[in-house]
Amino acid sequence: MRRLGFLIALFAIFAGMTVVKTVPAQAYSYAAAGAEPLLDGREALFSAVSAGNWDAAQKAVDQLKPELDYLDTHEQPGIKKAFADAIAAKDPAKVKASFVLAASAEIERRVNGARDNLKDYQTAKVLIVKSQRFYTAIAGDLPPDVSKIVSTNLQKALDAVGNPGVFGVGAKKADPAAFAQARAAVLKALGRPN
Repeated sequence: MRRLGFLIALFAIFAGMTVVKTVPAQAYSYAAAGAEPLLDGREALFSAVSAGNWDAAQKAVDQLKPELDYLDTHEQPGIKKAFADAIAAKDPAKVKASFVLAASAEIERRVNGARDNLKDYQTAKVLIVKSQRFYTAIAGDLPPDVSKIVSTNLQKALDAVGNPGVFGVGAKKADPAAFAQARAAVLKALGRPN
């Protein structure tokens, strides 16, 4: 009888485990924090361009309208026209140059945001990591020396953000001077105003 009770209890536990819905664990990723439509739309744009499908390329650019409107107004006046002219000319090199310009403006915007939020570790770190994502998208289109400067200095900027440590252990304060140097080097390499 004790054995039967044990088997029933074991069965109940097993049955309960199979009824519970399992949810896969998802690690938080700074790089995945929030959608980046410009990066997400890049593949559709360049796939259309490489296929010579200029109608699809125009649709891909149309999907980027809110981001391009923002950049045109706040960061890179003329970026919408650059894309429009590139699509109208059916010129892959001009499309690529327009995207590099837009991504460079996004890098500048994120790096400046990190500078303005340097006292907020989480925000500053997310902004630098997002800058690195934009850099990765255009790294192959930059001259190797420029690419190396941008990569190295984005890493320096990330290091300069500091680290709160775990319960204070290993904490490192933000270094505004080191951050300013890294930021200036990134912007100069990308030909952005400083």
